[in-house]
Amino acid sequence: MITIGRYIQQKGNFKAFIPEPFPPKGLSYNNAQTIRLLSEANLLVGKLDGIAKLLPDINFFIFMYIKKESVYSSQIEGTKARLTDALLAEVEKTTGLPDDVDDILHYINAIHEGLRQLESLPLSLRVIKEVHRVLLSKARSSTYPYPGEFKRSQNWVMGTSPADARFVPPPPKYMVSAMGDLEEFFYSNQDIPALIKVALIHSQFETIHPFIDGNGRVGRLLVTLYLCQEKVLEKPVLYLSEYFRKHREVYFAMLDEYRKGNITEWLEFFLKGVISIAKEAIETLDRIIDLREKDLHTVSTLGRASRNAIVLLKNLYKLPMVNVRKIREFTGLSREAANRLAKRFVELGLLHRREKEKKYARIFVYKEYLDLFEK
Repeated sequence: MITIGRYIQQKGNFKAFIPEPFPPKGLSYNNAQTIRLLSEANLLVGKLDGIAKLLPDINFFIFMYIKKESVYSSQIEGTKARLTDALLAEVEKTTGLPDDVDDILHYINAIHEGLRQLESLPLSLRVIKEVHRVLLSKARSSTYPYPGEFKRSQNWVMGTSPADARFVPPPPKYMVSAMGDLEEFFYSNQDIPALIKVALIHSQFETIHPFIDGNGRVGRLLVTLYLCQEKVLEKPVLYLSEYFRKHREVYFAMLDEYRKGNITEWLEFFLKGVISIAKEAIETLDRIIDLREKDLHTVSTLGRASRNAIVLLKNLYKLPMVNVRKIREFTGLSREAANRLAKRFVELGLLHRREKEKKYARIFVYKEYLDLFEK
């Protein structure tokens, strides 16, 4: 069995996991089941990327993929807010939303920051720290998160202290060298397939747990950032948090198995997640293409109003819940003209009133599109 690390007694009557040099010696992924899963995952990811590259307005649709990922990744950490809560929070400041919708909004910003960083910088500890800084700066969920800084004190996973925790990652003095090994791994061992590498990157990052808070969310985002950097994905449309949330306890158990050296079990769980999410994303993109063509044809019948209608429709792809102020922001129309356009979209069945009894501060929903992300 491969040795990932060892539990070493620490002051304070607990043992912490101290990683061995990474990647581990004797790493193997050549059993028949892993090879079969890897082949299927590669095929589906390639198909997904091809469809995404061909879809017009894909950069608008990516906003919804990011929002969906932000919701599921935050829910793994205990957040209760839903996708509709996050969309409402973007439309207007309103009462009645869950307090923890703030976690999702911070994560949305962190994803955008990570993708922006990759436009000019290679994936690195510097980029990871910057993503963490955006994720936890002025965040609701942590009192002392030290945004953008690696931990200075011992942390742990679940439990009330390191003594009764589910897992105790390496103390700060061991964390620095472990993160250095991980960063070097980004650009070494080029013979290892990208999906195998990113599975190992995620599990090793979660094992090191370099931040006081936010490790799970940053580690899951790291998967997409790495695949984008390596051009496995041209567009960031593959996010695994939905799969990890659905199998939350198995996800944590498989990370435990990884630390025990059962790397094959972890890799196969991860690859099954890639296959599942890629299939779902392909189906969603196919339905988006059909919906886009249908609704573009519908708004093209609006005569002189069709130009602004097309602008509004494209923006609904990234924010399928709007009010009149948002419509004005997207189109540049006057309030009166924006109200007329909203009315036409409702008459055509493109938008639905969220609360039909309200006469003011109305919210309109592009429901057929939103349903594709809220199955």
